[in-house]
Amino acid sequence: MAGLIRRSDVDEVRARTNIADVIGDYVTLKSAGVGSLKGLCPFHDERSPSFNVRPGVGYFHCFGCGEGGNVYDFLMKIDHVTFPEAVERLAARIGYELHYEEGGRSAEERGNRARILAANTAAEAFFRSQLGTPEAQPGRAFLGERGFDAAAAARFGVGFAPKGAALAAALRGQGFTEDELVAAGLLGRRERGDVYPRFRSRLIWPIRDTTGQTVGFGARRLLDEDQGPKYLNTPETAVYHKANVLYGLDLAKRDISRQKQVVVVEGYTDVMAAHLAGVTTAVATCGTAFGVDHIKMIRRILGDSEQNAVATAAEVVFTFDGDAAGLNAAAKAFEEESRFNAQTFVAVAPDGLDPCDLRLRRGDGAVRALIESRKPMFEFIIRRTFSGFDLDSAEGRVQALRAAAPVVAGIRDQALLTEYARLLARWLGSDPTEVLNAVRAAARGASGGRRGASGAVRGASGAERDSRPPHEDDGAAPPPEAAARPAITLGSLGRDPNTRLEVEALQALLQYPAEVGPELAGRVVASAFADPSLAVVRDAVAVQLGVAGDPGWIDEVVAEAPEPYRGLVRELAVSPIPGRPETIALTVRSVAASVVDRELLRRKKDALGALQRIERDAEPERFAELQRELVALDAERTRLRGE
Repeated sequence: MAGLIRRSDVDEVRARTNIADVIGDYVTLKSAGVGSLKGLCPFHDERSPSFNVRPGVGYFHCFGCGEGGNVYDFLMKIDHVTFPEAVERLAARIGYELHYEEGGRSAEERGNRARILAANTAAEAFFRSQLGTPEAQPGRAFLGERGFDAAAAARFGVGFAPKGAALAAALRGQGFTEDELVAAGLLGRRERGDVYPRFRSRLIWPIRDTTGQTVGFGARRLLDEDQGPKYLNTPETAVYHKANVLYGLDLAKRDISRQKQVVVVEGYTDVMAAHLAGVTTAVATCGTAFGVDHIKMIRRILGDSEQNAVATAAEVVFTFDGDAAGLNAAAKAFEEESRFNAQTFVAVAPDGLDPCDLRLRRGDGAVRALIESRKPMFEFIIRRTFSGFDLDSAEGRVQALRAAAPVVAGIRDQALLTEYARLLARWLGSDPTEVLNAVRAAARGASGGRRGASGAVRGASGAERDSRPPHEDDGAAPPPEAAARPAITLGSLGRDPNTRLEVEALQALLQYPAEVGPELAGRVVASAFADPSLAVVRDAVAVQLGVAGDPGWIDEVVAEAPEPYRGLVRELAVSPIPGRPETIALTVRSVAASVVDRELLRRKKDALGALQRIERDAEPERFAELQRELVALDAERTRLRGE
C-alpha cells in the first residue's frame, strides 16, 4: 500500500492532469463536439465509438458498457491498480511531489523503491542483450527444444544471466550502487560482507506487476554443474512479494477483463505456450502455491463480486499436471474455491502433459482444446474423491458418499447443489433422495454450521458464514445483498421536449458551472423538474453547488446521488452539448435560462388559475396580491430574456 496521501495532493494532481492525455495513451480519441472527445471503449468490444471524454470536467463515460469516472478511476479500471498507486503514477507523470500522512511511506522508502524498479529495468535490458551471446547457447537450445523462437523470447522478455560479475559491472556503470543491487535481489551478500551475482548461467524471465513494471526475475537452471534449485526467483524485496504477483498478468489482464476468464497454469513456459497458442488469459504463480492474495488480484480484474452481475459468467480455469503433485495442487486450489464468485474449472490433459509439452507435441489447437474441455472444479474433486474407494461394492459406495457429500454441501448456489447431488447419485448408482439427504446432513452439522470441503463455515443453506471479522479483506466473496434497483441511464429517459431541456440544463450545470454562473445555477436547481430521475440528479447538484467547478466536484455529485442514478450523473457530465466553442457560454446560459423561464411560466399559470377562482369584491386583498405577483413574474421573465 502507498500509505495515506494528503487529500489536498490528491485533488491537486487531478487538477493538473489532463484526462485526455492519460486516456490518449490507451485510446485513440477524436473530436466529438464542443469540449468532447470520443473513441472506441477499452473496456468492451465495440465497432462504433461510444466512449466519451470531457477534459473540461475531467471525466469519461462509455454509453455502451456504462464504465465511467475520473482519471484515477480510469487507471484503476484499465491497469487494475489501487487508488494510491494511481495517484502516485499521475504524480510521477507530472513531476509532483506527494506528501503522506502518518503511516505513509517515507521519502527514503519511496526513493528505495524507485531505485529498485530502475535497477530491475536495467537488469532486464542487460539479460535480454545476453541471450544472443555464445555463452547463452544452452538457453537458446532450451527454448528451441520447447518450441520457442527468438520472436517468442522477445515477446516475453526472456534473457540470459551470464556467470561472473558482468551484470554488476554493467549496472554500476549506469550509476547503481552495490547496496541498491543487493536491495533489488540482483546481488546476494555473504556473511563476511562480499557480494555475488544471484543469477548465474541461467535463463531469465522478467516478472512484472499489473502495470508492466519489472519487480523481479525467475531463473531456470541450464547446466548440470549448477547445484542450485531448478527454478530460482528474486527474494522478497521492497517491490517483489511472490504471493502478490502472477507471471504474465501484465500481458493477460486486458483479455482477462474482456473475456471474463483467467487460466492458471504452473510455470513460465506454460504461460508462453498458452499465449502463443491463443489462450491469452493464462498466468502462473511465481515459486509459490496459488493463494488468497492471488485470488484478490484475479477477482479485481474479473470484476468478481456479488454486486457485479457480470461475475456470474466469469471463469477461473486451473490447469494441472496429471501426476500426484498436480492432483495435490488441484486439491489445494479447491480449498480456496469458495473465495470466488466466478465459476471454477479444472483442465487436465488425458496423458498428463502440461500446456508447454502439449503444444510441442500436438500443436496450438491442442492447447486451446485442453481449455475448452475443462470440467467444473466440483466435478473434478468429486471424481478424484471416488478414486480411493471400490465403487463396485456396497461398502465402497457408502464410504464414497460419506467422503463426497461434504464437497457437494460446500456449493453455495442451492440450484447447483441440488444438481450436483443428482449427479453424485448417478455416478454412485445410488438413490437420489438418499444422496440429497446425506448432502443436507453434511451441510447442517451438529451446531448449525461446520467446516465444509473448502474450509469455510457453512450452514444448512450452503451459504458461507466466514469466521473472520467482517472488516477483514481476505478476498472472500462479500455477503449477498438485496437486489438493487436497475441503474438509470440517458437511454432510459423519455424523449419529450421537457425531458430534453432538463437533460441539457443538467449537462450545462455539470460541465460548465462557471459559464452558467452561481445565481442562474441556483435558480435552475430550485426549479421543478418533470422527469423524476432528473429531479434526483438536480437535488444532488443542488447539495454540492457550493463547490461547483472545483477539482473533483463531479465526484461529489456522484457520491451524493443514490446508487441507481450515479451512472446517469456520469453520462450527463460527459455527453456532448450541441454548439460551437465560441458560443458555448451563451448556449449553456440560454438552456439554464429556459428552465428558469419554464418555472416562471408554471408559477404564472398557477397565479392566473388562482385569480380566476376568486371574486374580486369578496377577496380584494388576495386579488391584488395575485395581480402584483403576475406583474412581477412578467417583469422577471423580461429580465431573464435580456440577460
